[in-house]
Amino acid sequence: MPRQPTSWFDRLAKGAARWSGRPSAFLMALAVVLAWLVTGPIFKYSDTWQLVINTGTTVVTFLMVFLIQNTQSRDTEAIQIKLDELIHVSEAASNALMDLEELDEDTLENYRAHYETLARDARALSRQIGGAAAGAPATPAAGERRSTGGEA
Repeated sequence: MPRQPTSWFDRLAKGAARWSGRPSAFLMALAVVLAWLVTGPIFKYSDTWQLVINTGTTVVTFLMVFLIQNTQSRDTEAIQIKLDELIHVSEAASNALMDLEELDEDTLENYRAHYETLARDARALSRQIGGAAAGAPATPAAGERRSTGGEA
């Protein structure tokens, strides 16, 4: 069973992100905006009336940015760990790929170029094997192993 977030902020961020993505949250926000619009004539569309919605939406947006960023960061980290585990258990994969998100831009570009070349070569091989069948998915030849750039 997965552990629940332990800090109050993690629990708040996860709960707020889960709640704010539901239709009921949207409907509540829509109701607030409609109530604000309806009160326009009552307050003669005054500067204060406009300031209420501007301030309210700014404060909510400002706070939600931090809550959503926390949730997205945690989710991204969990996905990275899961991908690292899949790379680790796959014999054909290179363990050097497990922490790419920690590498500098030049190193990432080198890896990207390497895999772009592998993909281009695989498509060329597929065209040779498949003849004139354009767009046919590539299947490795018997005994062919994917190149992974070496082990770490």
